[in-house]
Amino acid sequence: MFCAKNAIALKLGLVLLVALNGSVAAEVEGVIGQEADEIVRLCDYKSPGQDQRSMLEISLINAANAEKKSIYRRLWKDSSNEGELFDKMVLYTVFPPEGEGTGFLRWGYKANSGKAPDQWLYLPSMKKIRRVSVRDPGDSFLGSDLSYGDIDDRSISADQHELVSDLITDEFFVVDSRPVAEPKLYSKRRSWYKKGQSWADCHRVKTEFYDKSEDLLKVQELSWQAVSGAWAWDVVTVRNIQTGHSSIFKVYDVEFNVNLSDRLFTERELRRGYRE
Repeated sequence: MFCAKNAIALKLGLVLLVALNGSVAAEVEGVIGQEADEIVRLCDYKSPGQDQRSMLEISLINAANAEKKSIYRRLWKDSSNEGELFDKMVLYTVFPPEGEGTGFLRWGYKANSGKAPDQWLYLPSMKKIRRVSVRDPGDSFLGSDLSYGDIDDRSISADQHELVSDLITDEFFVVDSRPVAEPKLYSKRRSWYKKGQSWADCHRVKTEFYDKSEDLLKVQELSWQAVSGAWAWDVVTVRNIQTGHSSIFKVYDVEFNVNLSDRLFTERELRRGYRE
C-alpha cells in the first residue's frame, strides 16, 4: 500500500518499460490508437523493488476536522515468487504511546488465486496474537478511507479500460476503469497519469472512485518517491466526498532493497516486535 498500488500489484509493466524510449508526450498519438490497457500497464504498475523498510504516518480527519494520527514502522517484501503469495507486510505501532508494540502482519495473495489476505494482530496488553479476517474487500483498511480491496493485488484484466479522450492533455492521460465481474466495489475509477520524459516516468497522480450509483465517492491524490527504478508513496490523500472524512498517508525514511529476511514476516517475530 504503500508502494502504491494501489499500493501496491506493481510488476507487470517492467518488460515494456525497458523496451520503450523517448518522450511520452511525443508518443501520445501512437498510444491513443492502442488499448487503454497499455497506459495502465505502463503508468500504474510501478516496481516497488524487492523489499522496503520505512515509516508510515496515517492521519484520519473527520468532517468536523478532528484529527487522529498513527505512526508505524513498516516492513514490506515482494513474495510473488512464492506460489500464490503476492507480498508480505508488517506494521509496528510507534505512536500513539498507548498502542506502542502492537503489531499487524499481512500476507497478500495474487489476484488470480481467489484468496483473501491472511492477517494477524498482536496486542501486547494481552500478549496474544489473533487472526484478523477480511469478510468484505470494501472494509476500511486501518480505519482509513482506503478499503482492503484498494490495496489488494488487482490484475489489469479485472477492469475494462477506456481512454477519456476529451480530458487528455499534454501533461496527463486519463483512463476510466470499470470492473468486469462481481464483486464490484465501484462502478468505475477514473485515473490521471502524469506523463514524463519516458514511459518509466509516467505515474498515477489522481483517481476518482464512483459508487454503484455512478456518484463520486472519493478522490485519491498521490505523490511518489523513486530510487533506482523502485517506487513508493510519498504523500497520498484520500477524501470521501460523501462523508467529509479524509485520510493522509505519509511514507518517509524509505530504504529500498535491504534484503529483509522472511522470518520478519512470521507470527513469532510479530510477538517479539521490531528490532533494529
